Amino acid sequence: MEDKKFAGEAAKENDEKLTEREGGLYSRKRDPRSPFARDYTRILHSMAYRRMKHKTQVFFNEAGNDHICTRIEHVAHVESVASTIAQVLGLNFDLTRAIAIGHDIGHAPFGHTGEKILDDIVKTYIYKDSKEEGKVFWHEKNGVRFADDIELLEDPDGNFDNMHLTYAVRDGIICHCGEVDQNGLRPRAERMDLNMIQKAGEVEACTWEGCVVKMADKIAYLGRDIQDAKTMGYLSDDMLVELNCKINKDADHVVNTTNIIQEMIADICDNSSPEKGILLSAEKNEQLKIIKEFNYKYIYGNSRLHPFEEYAGLVLGELFKALYSYYDGEKTFARLEKNEFDRRPFVRNFAEWLIGYTEITDDMKKDVSSGWRDCIEKESAVHLNKRIYGHLETEQIYAQAIIDFLAGMTDVYATKAFEQLLMC
Repeated sequence: MEDKKFAGEAAKENDEKLTEREGGLYSRKRDPRSPFARDYTRILHSMAYRRMKHKTQVFFNEAGNDHICTRIEHVAHVESVASTIAQVLGLNFDLTRAIAIGHDIGHAPFGHTGEKILDDIVKTYIYKDSKEEGKVFWHEKNGVRFADDIELLEDPDGNFDNMHLTYAVRDGIICHCGEVDQNGLRPRAERMDLNMIQKAGEVEACTWEGCVVKMADKIAYLGRDIQDAKTMGYLSDDMLVELNCKINKDADHVVNTTNIIQEMIADICDNSSPEKGILLSAEKNEQLKIIKEFNYKYIYGNSRLHPFEEYAGLVLGELFKALYSYYDGEKTFARLEKNEFDRRPFVRNFAEWLIGYTEITDDMKKDVSSGWRDCIEKESAVHLNKRIYGHLETEQIYAQAIIDFLAGMTDVYATKAFEQLLMC
């Protein structure tokens, strides 16, 4: 099947526009990796990637059911699908894998429910004086925010700095939205400031590899979510027979992750071309739409998810309000220490995390204990990253810091932090 028909279109590792890194990155002697392969391992080592193993894909999994897909397993599925397609078509394998492994690092805890909750909070506290329409917090854009501003890696000297990913990988992350029903994906022609993208699916990725990941994301989540729904008892035999009939399959042909993914991969490889784009046949594209409609009807819109959605809203909402209540301009660190360090460990975790992104002034260190002052000075000294929260000049800046902290949480950590709020 490997016809390599996109070999002439593959991203080049010597393309300076695609491999550009904001702020640069230290070099290593005798590094055999391409720039994109280096991005892959940088994402692999990141906290955002590791935390995905405890973030919801669709079904809340606090009980630890080992058979239910979490966000990190979904990412593995996307990487598998995308890299297979890229290899067959002759696209850049390293770039495809790097985009795929990083495409969901911006996801909030509690899945898409958590994303909606944080979006509501952002509109209420950060955009409260404007009439912002549509989503302002969406995981694709938050993924680039985490890659550019939040995620830190330790360098050879023991200092912490931003990830400095290549433009092509960052572009693939923000442009990966698999919710949009498109076929025949083609990369956009122009390079652009990624911060100017205002909504998910607004533009296509600038590389064929990014388009492949976008298609792979849709195939992977629709197939695996059916399998998890069966495990959780959301789907009856009659429902699955209904799906079989709609997609013109024999009653004996099981609808499962393996069959859906294998058939879609083969179809994309057969039908895609530089002239037509990354393409499903009309038959398979229609089948994918039917599967998506089925999933929304019986899985994503299932009333059994409502208690989880209410719980996630309570947890994230209360955590935000608790941290927000400590804002006091340059005295915020003193107020955080004075009120909650002994009783609520997550508050101390937040304060220690906040140090690394704040331009610390002498006034900020006033009225704090000598031990806390030493901690502030020590942490601040080893952080070379962008200090995106400045001097915490406004409530909106501080609110954004809380949003970033919450977005990085796992379901497990958020739940435990909420339990600390219940302690009298």
